[in-house]
Amino acid sequence: MIKCIQILIVLLTFTACKGQENNSLLKTKLISDWSDFPVYKMLVEEVDGEKVWKEKFKYLDSIDVYGISYLSDGLQIRGLMAKPKKAGKYPCIIYNRGGSGEFGCLKVYDGAMTLGQLAKEGYVVIASQYRGNSRSEGKEEFGGKDVNDVLILPEVLEEVEDADTDKIGMYGWSRGGMMTYIALTKTDKIKAAVVGGALADAYQNIEDRPNMESGVYAKYIPNYKSNKTAELDKRSALKWADKFSKNVPILMLHGNADWRVKPEQSLKLALEFEKYRVPYRLIMFEGGDHGISEHKAEVNEQVLDWFDKYLKENLAIPNMEFHGK
Repeated sequence: MIKCIQILIVLLTFTACKGQENNSLLKTKLISDWSDFPVYKMLVEEVDGEKVWKEKFKYLDSIDVYGISYLSDGLQIRGLMAKPKKAGKYPCIIYNRGGSGEFGCLKVYDGAMTLGQLAKEGYVVIASQYRGNSRSEGKEEFGGKDVNDVLILPEVLEEVEDADTDKIGMYGWSRGGMMTYIALTKTDKIKAAVVGGALADAYQNIEDRPNMESGVYAKYIPNYKSNKTAELDKRSALKWADKFSKNVPILMLHGNADWRVKPEQSLKLALEFEKYRVPYRLIMFEGGDHGISEHKAEVNEQVLDWFDKYLKENLAIPNMEFHGK
């Protein structure tokens, strides 16, 4: 009898654990040996016969970087996450990558640099490869159902012990900026956002870069040929600027020598934000390319300052009513 009871307890425990695992959205794998990856050579130097972090990468000792997979619409989606090693509660940033398909996909390098630069400042940073890319299940839709892979991340972050999910920001570049714009109109979980070189007008992108239509839109967007106008509208924030929250401040960064996404896209959207009194700040960088690489230090400073203000310091939303003497 006692033996039967013991077996029953084991079975119940196993079932409970299995159920908990099945309900979990997130799986993580710590990057423990950086020498396994090509980026390692760029991060280290030899001192007295030993490999040590270069001065500017010493912060890697203070953060953990993970390869992750998580569930979105029943699909296993891959990505990266970086967070401080020191236990605590940290505000979160969802980073939305640019590109399409495997072009622009996240590498371990991005975990160390793009995500790591924010994690070292006291943030839990999580990023998706989007469905259909980098061994993620499903099909890429370039701003279609793959936006769900971003929208689910606040819920995924609930499973990260150090994540303060009352304080979540979103940061997207290029196509990731478009994903950010769409996501901001579909969730109230984001407190502040930053976009860089963001696609805001899919129509203009076709005019400026005709190959975008055949090489990206027609390739990835479902029913594109039969439903072109509706699909382009969905991906053009200029068409629905009135849908943005008045409670989420947006920092817009753009290089005025950007040929991939012309700076007019951010200028036009800023005028729409003016019309609807959406809180924003637009910074144009003189001679800046698509990644604003000529002003990278200033870009990083502006991004960090924006998130610090609204996620760490809890600054009030700017008063967008016309006022003053």
